[in-house]
Amino acid sequence: MSAQKTADTSDKIKGSIKEAIGKLVGDPKFEAEGKSQLKLPKSDVKPKTPSQS
Repeated sequence: MSAQKTADTSDKIKGSIKEAIGKLVGDPKFEAEGKSQLKLPKSDVKPKTPSQS
C-alpha cells in the first residue's frame, strides 16, 4: 500500500471516529468536524523527483 493511500485511509478513520464521538457526547461541532474530515479531497502532494542538475 502506498504512503499516500495509507494517509488517506487514516484520515478517513480519524474522521469516522470524531463523528462517532461527537454523536456519543452530543457535540454537534465535533461531529461536523469528523464529517468534514471524511469528505476531504485526496492530497495534491506529488512525490519528490530527483533533481536533474
